[in-house]
Amino acid sequence: MTSFLKVILFTDHDGRARFREEQLPLSQGTEQARLSELFACGGYQLRESPVGFRSQFHCTGQPQWLFVLSGRMEIGLRDGSSRVFGPGQHFYSADTLPAGASFDPQVHGHWSRQVGDEPLVTLFVRG
Repeated sequence: MTSFLKVILFTDHDGRARFREEQLPLSQGTEQARLSELFACGGYQLRESPVGFRSQFHCTGQPQWLFVLSGRMEIGLRDGSSRVFGPGQHFYSADTLPAGASFDPQVHGHWSRQVGDEPLVTLFVRG
């Protein structure tokens, strides 16, 4: 592997949350330990969500990586699509409210929920 898949949840030009993917090059290190560039970190937070957890539509307050440590998490978008992330999977959550906008639950954000019979444990890493 010479790159790392970065799944991004972002706010598109119309104010709606969408997913896109990009590759982060692993161009540093050695053949045995390929590394990306070093990224700054503004802190991290752990969260446990019990079986049955589901949020309302909301926007990300500050862009951050989300890593699923255990359990499964589903992220749903306004267009009716969703993606499920399991242990070891991740995404970069950057669907912030557009500048000057007031939150409109009919347009903005995403929802999240715990899936299955195991609590969801996640790690948030601020950019």
